[in-house]
Amino acid sequence: MLPRFSFPLRRTLSPSSQYSSIISPECHRSSAGMARILPRVFPLAFNSSTNNCVASRSLAHSVSVSFASRFIISAADSLIFGRRFHVLPRADRTTSPRTVGVGRIFATQREYRKVRRRSGKKKEKKLELNVRISTEEELPNDPEILSIAEMLKLNVPMAMKLAFDGLKDSEYTTRDTAIDDVGRYETVELSVLLCNDEFIRKLNKDWRDEDHATDVLSMSQHIPELKLPILMMGDIVISVETAARQAEERGHTLLDEIRILMVHGLLHLLGFDHEVSDEAEAEMEKEEELLLKSFGWKGKGLIQSAYAAANNEGHQLETSDDIGSLRFFTGELSKDRKKEGSLRFYKPKFSYIFCDMDGTLLNSSSQVSSTTAKALKEAASRGVKVVISTGKTRPAAIHILKTVNLAGKDGIVSEFSPGVFVQAFLYSWEQKVPLIAFSQDRCLTLFEHPLVDCLHTVYHEPKAEVMPSVEHLLAAAEIQKLIFLDTAEGVAMTLRPYWSEATKGRGQVVQAVPDMLEIVPPGTSKGSGVKILLDHLGVTTKEVMAIGDGENDVEMLELASLGVALSNGSEKAKSVANVIGCSNDEDGVADAIYRYAF
Repeated sequence: MLPRFSFPLRRTLSPSSQYSSIISPECHRSSAGMARILPRVFPLAFNSSTNNCVASRSLAHSVSVSFASRFIISAADSLIFGRRFHVLPRADRTTSPRTVGVGRIFATQREYRKVRRRSGKKKEKKLELNVRISTEEELPNDPEILSIAEMLKLNVPMAMKLAFDGLKDSEYTTRDTAIDDVGRYETVELSVLLCNDEFIRKLNKDWRDEDHATDVLSMSQHIPELKLPILMMGDIVISVETAARQAEERGHTLLDEIRILMVHGLLHLLGFDHEVSDEAEAEMEKEEELLLKSFGWKGKGLIQSAYAAANNEGHQLETSDDIGSLRFFTGELSKDRKKEGSLRFYKPKFSYIFCDMDGTLLNSSSQVSSTTAKALKEAASRGVKVVISTGKTRPAAIHILKTVNLAGKDGIVSEFSPGVFVQAFLYSWEQKVPLIAFSQDRCLTLFEHPLVDCLHTVYHEPKAEVMPSVEHLLAAAEIQKLIFLDTAEGVAMTLRPYWSEATKGRGQVVQAVPDMLEIVPPGTSKGSGVKILLDHLGVTTKEVMAIGDGENDVEMLELASLGVALSNGSEKAKSVANVIGCSNDEDGVADAIYRYAF
């Protein structure tokens, strides 16, 4: 399991607290200081009653001392570690030296332990690379991203080693040489964090005061003044969301793009900066291409890729100011709205989205736009269940959603999918006004009328069956709700006032669209239907987001944890909603999903 970081990603350098050792940064820079600590490092060499003598070999490079952390004592920095030294046993300190004759003298005669000289090649000091690959905690466990993270465990150390080797004989004149001789360190530490646009935007705002997402940020933690044996290079933060878009634009895989961004970020930490001058940009571009080519990785580097795309497509190229980010800017939607195709990089905030149809999911042409259809499919692919909450019959909802491949077994509505089709109320009809009675999957009426036909041709409801009388209509089926059809003025001025008074205590008058008046049983609403369904599914309202526009959506919007009323909706709906979204002709449902659902 990959480690996960939570925002904000900041670390404070505190050497005295992070590295517990008996050797302080100041001690190993002087021979006097080293002499003071040697008895503590090698107690047997200075206080031994069991060994006759201790001899210490001169080390060509270093002595490694293991405690809580490993530190290096350099031979070049100490006069002690340049020669052999001997320690007399305690007994000899109280007796006179023994007189020996001239001739061959053996080590045992001098009461010294025989030291066998070892011959052999000096061991080359190995540099330990400590690389941490992490994913930000709000990034879902996407299989491709997890696979890339595992690959980076191999790729990052490879790139580091090759980049370090290139520093030895580097002829670059613009690179900051604060990190130069990597060989003098025992360990090099680097972290790489994969995140989404929202995370890197917040990080960009905190560190650089730039409130937009970017592709990669490099944040150095190296402080040359602290002579530590560990080189803490810093952090490379990569937005896989932006990387995915750039990979698609540039015609290679997400892994290819992340490798390019990783190399770019690594070079920034090593002192390259394309923003200093044209010469510095050329040098960094050359090194990027060299590293990628050496491993056979695709791409010629972030700098060259960005400029090539800008030249080919006429987009604006924007570079960062200070930390080392190169950003391909194509124009963004609101910073709070996720982009199409990006929901895979976010965890859903809700388990269910309840959505009205007329005036909400459907535009003014009673159609589902391609943008809205893509948003619904993307949300469903991320495990969010979309439930249609409408007064329409199920066949009508299926017919409409089938046109955008959202109906059927793998769609958001089918013959067996959960839905809320409002249960209505039976009462008598007294006025000669076009009326449709809804009964399960049937529509019934008393006479033909252009407005009755419109319900079928425009709103895709089943074609109304003409009944010869009220008695026949009532006997034909159990009625769930009634809809009067008239002009918007006729509904507002005549039908609504009359039926609001006539149905008091017996029914409820609601409107979904201006030219229709619905009459349903008292206490019947989408809200109550949603509540029944949630109780059946064992889902709490905290897991629900609702989107609607009409008066009949009010209780549903109030019930949900987040209620979104579209801007074209009724004043009652907007007054109870948590937020007001775009209109149904502006893909309001898609906007609400990309902005609030993840």
